[in-house]
Amino acid sequence: MRRLLLLSNRVSPIQTTGANRGATGGLAVAIHDALTESQGVWFGWSGKVLEEVSERVPQQQRQENYELSTIDLTEEEHRAYYNGYSNGVLWPVLHYRPDLMDYHSSHFEAYRRVNELFADHLVSQVRSDDVIWIHDYHLMLAAPALRKRGVNNPIGFFLHTPLPPPEVFTALPNHAELMAGLCHCDLVGFQTPTDLRAFLDYVAFEARGRVLDGEHIEAFGRRLRAGSFPISIDPDSFGQAAEAVRNEARRRLLTSLDGRRLLLGVDRLDYSKGLPQRFLAYEHLLDCYSEYRRRVTLLQIAPHSRSDVPEYIAIRRRLEELSGHINGRFTELDWVPLRYVNRGLSRSALAGVLRIASVALVTPLRDGMNLVAKEYVAAQDEEDPGVLVLSRFAGAAHELEAALIVNPLDYEATGETLHQALSMSLEERRERWRSMMEVIRAQDVTHWWRSFVGALAQDAWRA
Repeated sequence: MRRLLLLSNRVSPIQTTGANRGATGGLAVAIHDALTESQGVWFGWSGKVLEEVSERVPQQQRQENYELSTIDLTEEEHRAYYNGYSNGVLWPVLHYRPDLMDYHSSHFEAYRRVNELFADHLVSQVRSDDVIWIHDYHLMLAAPALRKRGVNNPIGFFLHTPLPPPEVFTALPNHAELMAGLCHCDLVGFQTPTDLRAFLDYVAFEARGRVLDGEHIEAFGRRLRAGSFPISIDPDSFGQAAEAVRNEARRRLLTSLDGRRLLLGVDRLDYSKGLPQRFLAYEHLLDCYSEYRRRVTLLQIAPHSRSDVPEYIAIRRRLEELSGHINGRFTELDWVPLRYVNRGLSRSALAGVLRIASVALVTPLRDGMNLVAKEYVAAQDEEDPGVLVLSRFAGAAHELEAALIVNPLDYEATGETLHQALSMSLEERRERWRSMMEVIRAQDVTHWWRSFVGALAQDAWRA
């Protein structure tokens, strides 16, 4: 295998040995395995913020069989590149919410500069036979920056978020430069066929390029390949970790449930996750099916994110209002129907909680993949599995067709689906679970990264 240079916004050490592997996120497992096998280099931001650029000193750290290479960002770079453009502009547009973008030309200039900065530091580490893999929306201009510095190696880019259709993406003032940046790669990967189709439509109708055969394209003076490569998890390791968990958090949760069935949501606090609609769906369930009162509990775990952004302040306030409203309506002396927790769990604790949930609600308004859906399936007891309620707008819905698929914007229908999940027979639950596990095992995280890196390394088709 050729040496892999992996470029991402954030870099941090990964522990995936023994029991830790099952309690590690799918992307982390993939990165670890790919870099270990290729004895590669993982380059990106350290997560540290400096006051002055003069304090910036690149760092190298050995991590098992590969290298971690990091640089720090200044406060201004972090504010404008990361918070300003990446999360204030690209994130909402990529999640079909251009109305929420807060565009400033200075932030885009900072975004371009940081992409150039990353290229400046990476180029010195590039060998002639290396393969370069760039990750996610923070670095859409990294490939042209590398090309400008003379890098002719195969470059791949993978987008972990959705890609909206051209009608939405063109709301970005700099959409053409961003798409041209992707076209400096040799392979561009997406989570779903829907995202791939949006890219091909942009090439054909906005860039006036050519789609040659469904995956090879010509645009912005370059020829490249695009494909769908859905990310996944290591299901057997995760399932073993979930089964083995016997920690205090799980014990306390089981005790507090007192025999009640658990409905579970696990999401970062974000407007894309559909949390208000989820709470309303649960209220509809309790309204229309009184037999579930005192017999079920909804636990929503939603750690804070970007807490200084107005849209996130607003969604937090809305959820607090809804949870108070629902609990005010239905709470009894010995039962609180909705538990809303703003703290995260360790990966191992989460695996144990997923295992005991009768129903998982994975109902984002838009999501690239959502690995929680796959983790929930993997965590289940095959003899008595729970039921996955999954948004049609999550990337996972393209693969997990045996889940109960819902439109989260129709909260009443979602509430009816919760009733269907809670009343489902054991035979049907087992059948649906087996179907989903077959898909997850056949296309696990190893299949994901090997498929992408293999396609990138096979560069005979390159112009």
